[in-house]
Amino acid sequence: MTTRIRSSLAVALSFALLAGCQSTGGYQANTPAPEDEEGMSRTQRGALIGAAVGAVAGLLSGDDATERRQRALVGVGVGALAGGAIGRYQDNQERELRESLRDSGVEVVRQGDNITLDMPEAITFGFDSASLNRSAYGVLDRVAETLKEYDQTIIEVAGHTDSVGSDAYNQRLSERRAQAVADYVISRGVSGQRLMVVGAGEAHPVASNNTEAGRAENRRVEITIVPIRAD
Repeated sequence: MTTRIRSSLAVALSFALLAGCQSTGGYQANTPAPEDEEGMSRTQRGALIGAAVGAVAGLLSGDDATERRQRALVGVGVGALAGGAIGRYQDNQERELRESLRDSGVEVVRQGDNITLDMPEAITFGFDSASLNRSAYGVLDRVAETLKEYDQTIIEVAGHTDSVGSDAYNQRLSERRAQAVADYVISRGVSGQRLMVVGAGEAHPVASNNTEAGRAENRRVEITIVPIRAD
């Protein structure tokens, strides 16, 4: 994780802890919310998770890795985008992705000029497996077609797990899952030079790991699409 992300995460978590002491829903500022088995209230835990997600949203590879990949692609003749063209390009790509992935179970999220596809485990992998589900092929085929059309971008594929199992095991599983998705879209014609593959393990939950529903949300692959900038 880059220094910038670590710093923003620390700040976000600090604010989240403060938020847990304020009035939320039916609880007053000095009235403690019910605590879970680890001694932290559900309100505080939810604030922490929300703050952490907001602090690390976007590319996990970091700015340096992104810039190096962009320079390398420009160096081999891939066109770069500038100014207002970036927003229009990503607007069009976002629209096509939303249309092609409608009812697929994939969430399309826009963050500035970046587009992230949140792919839950239910459509990508079986439990504790890095082998793609049959249902994932059709979804990734549609994703690959759009990625090939909008080729002035770099693509980060990031694998995520829940907290069940050791940190080391989850890290390896997340890497294998991200690589499986990357290998498949490459097999469908997307240039491997455009891809960055990251395993995030259990480090970036989007829901509580205390429930099966939350753990299922955390088991996911995210594909983030970033425009190649001329400036």
